[in-house]
Amino acid sequence: MIETLLGGLLGGAFRLAPEILKWMDRQGERGHELAMQDKALEFEKIRGTQRMGEIGASADVAWNSGAIEALKEAVVAQARPSGVKWVDALSTSVRPTVTYLFVLMYVGVKLSTFVGSAQVGVGFGAALLAAWTAADQALLSGILNYWFLNRTLEKAGR
Repeated sequence: MIETLLGGLLGGAFRLAPEILKWMDRQGERGHELAMQDKALEFEKIRGTQRMGEIGASADVAWNSGAIEALKEAVVAQARPSGVKWVDALSTSVRPTVTYLFVLMYVGVKLSTFVGSAQVGVGFGAALLAAWTAADQALLSGILNYWFLNRTLEKAGR
């Protein structure tokens, strides 16, 4: 009788063993599938972020191109005469007038700095150094480069 009981129990255990192994295998597969889905989701997030960056860069390029084209059109339109003489004369005189007023103001400030320094008893050299700063030197260099170097390069065809 014990053999029958043991045979039944062992037979049942051997019959359950493959099912238990299948169940454990399915648990491993599900864990693996879940991990793969997590990796795929992470990859899609990264790809989406990259795509959004590309879209943003494309939008910036398009906007900058449009801005440059608008600036070109504005400059061309500004140079085109309107046909009304006084409007064209006023339009033509704006930039030179602003430039001359700035130069007069600049010279006035520098002259007042020099005269003020001289009036308080500072010597000629020290007053001149007080009126002429490194910023003035940079401004003069920029103007000279524009008027002489730029024109030389344009004539050379660069």
